[in-house]
Amino acid sequence: MRGTFGRASSRVRVVTRALFGGGGGSAQTTIPALEEIRLKDIDNKPIRAATYVGKVLLVTNVASNCGFTASNYKDLVELYDRFKGKDFEILAFPCNQFGGQEPGSNQQIKEFTKRYGVEFPVTEKVEVNGPNTHPFFTYLKEKGPRSFLGNDAKWNFEKFLVDKKGNVVKRYFSTTSPLDIAKDIEAIL
Repeated sequence: MRGTFGRASSRVRVVTRALFGGGGGSAQTTIPALEEIRLKDIDNKPIRAATYVGKVLLVTNVASNCGFTASNYKDLVELYDRFKGKDFEILAFPCNQFGGQEPGSNQQIKEFTKRYGVEFPVTEKVEVNGPNTHPFFTYLKEKGPRSFLGNDAKWNFEKFLVDKKGNVVKRYFSTTSPLDIAKDIEAIL
């Protein structure tokens, strides 16, 4: 009887960790430092994540065919123009995980962003949830504030604000306009 309870209790701990995170042990993944994470831009060229240390960084997953696309790209460009040259950067990660709304190739995505006058860095298409989550999003989700709905990104244009030391200080839902984040950016510049 005692052995059965021990195995059941162990299974409950494993399921609890899987659902709610935490728990320690050898099954946990080590999260690399921000500057150690490897990135590729939309042209498949390496980006050094260390480039962003010492800057305030707004990171978002983007999609070309989402209901939030037009307003978010317009506001991201305006925000970028407002803070350009002030130790601030926006980093956009195309992702096709939410409703298949970023189906194009990297080249098609690049051409699409030109319509909005995007000058901030756009990475290659990545996954932001699941077993193939890009390490940058693993970092953001593990080091930053947790959503009350769980740690995974919920939709396109979820946003993370990172301070100059690489600390993820705020997380915003897709419905948050980038322009509404300006006051938070100013506070940590």
